[in-house]
Amino acid sequence: MLVESQQRSVGKPIPRLGGGLPLAGHAIEFRRDPVGLVQRGRDLYGDVFSFGLFGRTVNVLTGAHGNEAFFKASDAVLSAKEAYQFTVPIFGKGVAYDTTPELMDQQLRMIHPALRDEKMQSYARFIEAEVEACLQDWGDAGTRDLLTAMSEITIRTAGRCLIGAEFRSDLASIFARLYHDLEGGINLVAFFAPNFPLPAMRRRDRARRQVVALMSGLIAARRAGKQSTDDFLDTLIAARDTDGTPLTDDTITGLLLTLLFAGQHTSAILATWVGVLLLRNPRYLRPILAEQSAVFRSEGMTLAALKQLIQLERCIKEAERLHPPLVMLMRKALQDFSFAGHVIPADDLVLVSPGVSHRIADIFANPERYDPERFAPPREEDRRTPYGLIGFGGGKHRCIGLAFAYQQVKVIWSVLLRRYTFELVNRDHRPNYATFVVGPRQPCRIRYRSSVPDSGKIALAAAE
Repeated sequence: MLVESQQRSVGKPIPRLGGGLPLAGHAIEFRRDPVGLVQRGRDLYGDVFSFGLFGRTVNVLTGAHGNEAFFKASDAVLSAKEAYQFTVPIFGKGVAYDTTPELMDQQLRMIHPALRDEKMQSYARFIEAEVEACLQDWGDAGTRDLLTAMSEITIRTAGRCLIGAEFRSDLASIFARLYHDLEGGINLVAFFAPNFPLPAMRRRDRARRQVVALMSGLIAARRAGKQSTDDFLDTLIAARDTDGTPLTDDTITGLLLTLLFAGQHTSAILATWVGVLLLRNPRYLRPILAEQSAVFRSEGMTLAALKQLIQLERCIKEAERLHPPLVMLMRKALQDFSFAGHVIPADDLVLVSPGVSHRIADIFANPERYDPERFAPPREEDRRTPYGLIGFGGGKHRCIGLAFAYQQVKVIWSVLLRRYTFELVNRDHRPNYATFVVGPRQPCRIRYRSSVPDSGKIALAAAE
């Protein structure tokens, strides 16, 4: 299926989506509704087509075989680094997508110790404590914007796990503001011109300098011999380059930001969609609450307990399928790339869309239907087709924060469901494509009230 070539080849013509503007191409439609644009192209032309975007050609691959070809291609053929240069001003020089594939692999190996089971065990306790702290302001009843609440919770939980106790005591409010400015630098203009002098770009650059200054103070204190803690910052301070030298403050900050974006942004969006879909479909709350009662009757918020939350995990997977945080994944072709008789020329962009692929009936039965049981045996639809569920990417470049994101969402909703019952204030929650990681449009309000601690009886009655 997949052929890689260093020479220009000739294949079947790739259908091109009509319309668009002379220079911008389909930029307006892509900005407004990228999933709708790709779905329209698939409906017209099938698994392979192209469209124009600011003078560039974007080649779209859809379906299981297209996803597989995309994710199996080597970095020398389809480059994530070239496609995601807009992240460099945020993560920093020499980090993530500003490195060679070999150095990026080395940096990922530095991150892996922070995602081992013993660390994840500590994170479960940290996340639970931070969620409980956030809920102190909620009171017994009220209304909240769910997306705003999840963003506030996950910035605190991810910051506590990655940066340490100092984040909670000294940095949370300052860092939240700086993080917002960093996020503002992720937009369609930045994708093509990362250093274009927009106000959002200037705020992004100023925020990163301030984050480096904040982190340098923490790093200096840790290196001076203050008591170490069970967090990711200690892991990076202890890490060494291949020549044995410690990482610089700027590199440590860049890696922290890389994992923070992976562990916070997607978690906040995923947790929000989990809540929206569950509250739209309350009959699925009953098995979740029964499972919570059984699991937490005998043990606390441990890693072993979280792994037993199978019903909740299926609902998280279904939220990832219906509303993947990343609706588009891009690569730049460094060589001619052949697929299904077509040849994508070097220098073109190549795109796959979880937002479209997850709703293909050949991959997921009745794809528009909310059905967490599609992931239960014997159906297990996510395992039936390779590269079927790709909300966090696939292959070598699958998001390293996947396990952390799922753990965050499990802990957050476990704490929420033991404290409150919920209902949606409004039920029409369409995706907001104005953001790089796609959550529901706001307002996204929920109404909540206290339930009986630990028993879940009131919540179970509400579900019934």
